[in-house]
Amino acid sequence: MKSIKPTVAMLVAMSSLFAVSVDAAQPPPPQPPRTGKAAAPVDFAGQWVSVISEDWRWRMVTPLKGDFANIPVTEAARQAGAQWDPAKDEAAGEQCKAYGAMAVMREPGRLRITWQDDNTLKIETDAGQQTRILHFGVKQAPAGTPATLQGYSVAEWEGPPGGRPVGLAIGVQRAGRTSNTLRVTTTNIKPGYLRKNGIPFGEGAKLTEYFDKFEEPDGTEWFVITTLAEDPVYLNAPWLTTLNFKKEKDADRAKWRPTPCSAR
Repeated sequence: MKSIKPTVAMLVAMSSLFAVSVDAAQPPPPQPPRTGKAAAPVDFAGQWVSVISEDWRWRMVTPLKGDFANIPVTEAARQAGAQWDPAKDEAAGEQCKAYGAMAVMREPGRLRITWQDDNTLKIETDAGQQTRILHFGVKQAPAGTPATLQGYSVAEWEGPPGGRPVGLAIGVQRAGRTSNTLRVTTTNIKPGYLRKNGIPFGEGAKLTEYFDKFEEPDGTEWFVITTLAEDPVYLNAPWLTTLNFKKEKDADRAKWRPTPCSAR
């Protein structure tokens, strides 16, 4: 049989085919990370009102001095709480000590949630007129970050069960464990109160929150925050609570009532 000698044209065609095959086998170039806003699986923007469905006696009124019920406090916390003096806090200009990140979401009132930019979610409270800033795209507070009333909050989105655990580390499952979740970890919090009656938390405190959003058949929107407060000095175990918020209509925006912090 007569052999076929490759021509220049054939060699060029074979070379081009090989190059195409190699290019097709290469993985696509890495994409830049999506912003917190672009990656959001749910929308928390809007005005929300707190619905006090638990812990009414500690949230709607200031607890009595020495009422440590429902919080796993240490003896050091009991001793500090016994020294609580709201008049002293007022005189020192520290009437906002119960409105820090560890406690402000438990205050009765309303929240306004907006995107400050593509990687920053802002939560404003009318109670105490506080502002929390949630940072996406970072792993922890930058070195040298000073302690403030609201601390430094790192936020990230979590998908529904399948790619993550459905329960907290202490074995308690969240209220919204079947939904997409916003997880927020807050550190660098200036020491303050877990409740208005002087139950303290210290500079080593850490707050982890899970925001779970869901909708009723009639379209009413809710979210639940499962909070996990930890403090190596004043808590002998993590303090687990849940908070409920209902979305208000545009006509309800007039119900926004900014009020200053109160020590009593």
